[in-house]
This record gives sequence, structure tokens and C-alpha cells, in this order.
Amino acid sequence: MSRAVNRRIFLAGSAAVTGAVVSGTALAPPAAAVSPVSAKSAKGSTTPKPYVPDLDAAGIEVRDAARRDPTEATLAEAAILMSRRKLTSSALVEAYLDRIGTYDSTYQAYAEVTGEAALAAARAADRSGGRRGALSGIPLCVKDNYFTRGVPTRCNSHIFADFVPDHDATAVTRLTAAGGIVLGKGQMGPLATTRATAPNGTVTTVNAWTPDNPATDPGGSSTGPACAVAGRMASSSIGTQTGGSIVLPSNRQNLTGLKPTMGRISAYGVIPLSYTRDHPGPLARDAMDAALMLAVMAGPDAHDPRTLGLPALPDPVLAATPVVGRGGAVRLRRATRIGVPADFLNTATEVRGAFLDRLDTISGVTLVDITYPADWSLLTGAFNDARLSERTEPFRHWLREDPALFGVSLLSWLQGLMLSGDEWITAQRAKNHLLREVLDGVLSRCDVLLQTGPVPFDILGLPEIAFPIGFTAGLPSGVILGGAPYEEDRLLEVAAAYQAVTDWHTRRPADPAAPAASGPSARRAAGAGRPRLTAEEAAAQSA
Repeated sequence: MSRAVNRRIFLAGSAAVTGAVVSGTALAPPAAAVSPVSAKSAKGSTTPKPYVPDLDAAGIEVRDAARRDPTEATLAEAAILMSRRKLTSSALVEAYLDRIGTYDSTYQAYAEVTGEAALAAARAADRSGGRRGALSGIPLCVKDNYFTRGVPTRCNSHIFADFVPDHDATAVTRLTAAGGIVLGKGQMGPLATTRATAPNGTVTTVNAWTPDNPATDPGGSSTGPACAVAGRMASSSIGTQTGGSIVLPSNRQNLTGLKPTMGRISAYGVIPLSYTRDHPGPLARDAMDAALMLAVMAGPDAHDPRTLGLPALPDPVLAATPVVGRGGAVRLRRATRIGVPADFLNTATEVRGAFLDRLDTISGVTLVDITYPADWSLLTGAFNDARLSERTEPFRHWLREDPALFGVSLLSWLQGLMLSGDEWITAQRAKNHLLREVLDGVLSRCDVLLQTGPVPFDILGLPEIAFPIGFTAGLPSGVILGGAPYEEDRLLEVAAAYQAVTDWHTRRPADPAAPAASGPSARRAAGAGRPRLTAEEAAAQSA
């Protein structure tokens, strides 16, 4: 479908306030079960059926490291090994559960581990011979704000401390229908606001690259899902993003995170933070894994009006398959203008400069200098506070009953009460102006845009991908690439081509020292002395 049609559909959807998605959240769960996945999208077009690519045909070999250690394998590599009968789902799940049992008292990536159910699902996958779907037998981590039937969904909050859903979120339903296996629920920031902490602000999940230094920022609020994948305790994971909560943990833990266009993936059954900004999406090891996860989760859902009538998802697996010429040279699938803002090299200058140099050698890439409009900082800064009133509205009952239930994040929820109706309306007008600046201005001069932060495209609901580009002072460094409405495939094409000529995405952190004991006592011991965020710090970091 043409960019002009995509733009018209996106603008029409952006003009409406999507309050209709209130049904299906934890605040008002409906009696009906999640509807079956529909393959139809706008104008009767059909979304491609998810599939695992033929790596050999694409000139991609399963790495020796993946053959030696199944927890090292990417999602695609694990699927290929299982299809060749070189690996069973049971062995893969057991390997991940072993790592969780050994190291998660240090990482604290999981809020809940469903080991017995995962092993039972793995044995069923092995008996099926991989016929359950594109993700057959693949172990996954699910952020703890997604409904999971029969498994606690606490959203790391006192409010939902005893909440056990009676049905799955649509995204979880689609993952398991495709054969994915849920290993457990990933730890997160309280109510999806900051990096993962206990409700009182004490840091829990660490950055997998510095497990002995909990002060290192691991990114939030999808901290646990990121750490689970980076620490080789899940093949892939799903998180949510409202203010950078997929792309920032991905950048800080050497992952590839994809935040699709608003509506690409249903938010039904996700405890809300902001109805106009919440985006479900994958945190994965590389572009191909992110593409596979997107292909499974995307599509219309009658329970989420934002997903209806959209352009069909272009084949993301094809987009994430590098194009390699006869001589071995990698080129982009389509010629692409990549916008480079004037301030892109203001931070991480050395690694970002090397990234641009390498990117510029890929056939089909054209780097374009971009200057933001004069009011950019105002539109993406001061007016961003409008999101605070959206988070407060569905939680007013608990704010009245017992504000202490909000723990360290209370201040940002109270800030939402202070915004007046006219301020919110003004912010919506500012959002519309920003959208025109991006679609008619910035994206008229380039196809994709390198960003220095996720907020502008979060405000607008436009797609973003984050991927690794090197290391700074021993810590992973990544970039965020933003695209036009419904053009996730273009983002995947660029990320896949870059990953085909670099190996940053294959780097894994060293294991932490194994604790002398395991279980709750080891978890408490590992958490002793960890820093604690103040209410002011939590508000400043809030998504």
C-alpha cells in the first residue's frame, strides 16, 4: 500500500481519542474471551502468515555458539535447529530454566516463573514435531502488565498484588497459538513508569552487562523482559512502550527492540499507562527475531478499535532477511534516505560516528542531514506532560481510596491530577502540529530518521526500532530509528542490513557469579544494599 494511503489512514486514526480501548484492560475486564485472530486488514488485504525463514537460502549459517549452547541461539536459530532435529523444545526450555534458577536471584528479571507449565508445553511441542506454528517450542518472557490466564499479573504494583486474570492478552494469545512457550512474567517499573524497582523504589532488575552494579541504568519500564533476553534466560520477550520503554532497555542491554505503529499490535489485556501512547512490541536479539515476533502478534483485533482498518503488515520476515549479492556485498532491499539530525553526534560521538561511516558503505543508503523545526523542543518537551493526565484518569478510584498503593510512583500520578482540561486540549493541538511537522517536514526529506530520544515518535504513535552499534566504556550503545506510519518493514530492512555487516548484536554479557544458595533467600541476599529511587527521582524518570 502506498505511503499516501498509509498517511491518510494514520491521520484519520490519530484524530480520534481512543477511549474505547478501556474495555479489556485490568480496570474493566470483559466477560468475552479474546476473539480469534483475523487475517484481514484495510480494503480486504491479507497479512502474510508468519514463517521461519530458510537461513541457508538467505546465506545465513546457524552460528557455532548456538549449536554448542541453545541459550545462545537466536529465536530463528533455535527454530531452525529444532526443525533439523538438532534441538528439542524440552532441552531448550530446561536450559533456560537452569539459567533462571542459577542467576535470576542476581538479575531479578522475573516477577513470576512458570517452569512446570513451560516444560509441559515444551513436551507437547516436541510431540507435535514443530507443527504448532512459527514459534513452536520457543521460550518467551512476557512483561508483567500483560494479562496471563491463571498467572498473577501484578504490574509491579500494590494495586494488582492479588490480580490473576481469567484470560490472556491478545498478544499473549497469538504468541502461544503460534507455539510460543511462556517461561514467566518479566519484572517492570511500578505501573510501567520507571526502571524495575520494588513498589517502594528499591532497585530490583539490573543491567545484564553489569549485574554486580545495580546503579547502572538497565532501561525501563520493560527492564525484566530486556534483562531476561540479554542474560540468556529467554529466547525473546514482549514489553510495552509509552515513553521509550522498549527501545531504551534494548539500547542499554544490546538488544533489538521494535515499537510498531500504534494499532499494529493489539493492546487488549494490557494494564494501561496511557491510552494514546501504549505500544506493545518485542525485545529481541536481532532484527530477524523482532520480525518474527511482530509477524505473530500483529493484526486486527475486535477488542482494540485501534487495530481495525489498518494497512496490511508487509512481510516483516522478508524485510529482515539481508540482501546479499554474488560477491557477498550487502545492500538494502530498497534505496533508503536515512535522516541524521544536527544533534545526533552530540553524545556517544565516537561510536555514533563509526556507525554512520559503516552505514554509509551499504549500497542503497543515502545519509541526509536533517534540521528540526524551531519549535521542536517545545512540542516534544513541555507538551509531553499531557500524558500524565491520561494515566491518572483510570486510576482515580485508587488515588481516592489509598494513595499509598502507588508507592514510589505516586508523585507522577498526582501530577496528572494537576493538569486542567484546557491544558490537555492545548497539548492535543500541539501533538497535531508536531505530527504535521514530522510527516510534512522531516519525513518528506528522508525515509527513516535517526533519533536522539524516543519521545517524539512515542507521542505520535509512529514506529521505531532500536539496535546495537557498539560499546561505550564497556556498556552497550545503540541507536533508535524512526519511520513513517505502518513502515515497520523499512526499519527492519535497515537494521538487518547493518547487522549483516557487523556483529555487535551477537555479543553477550558474561555470567554473574553464581550465588552459593538459590531460591527466595538468595534473591533477598542479592538485593541487599541495592539503591532506592526517591519519589522525585521516580517522577523525573517516569515514562
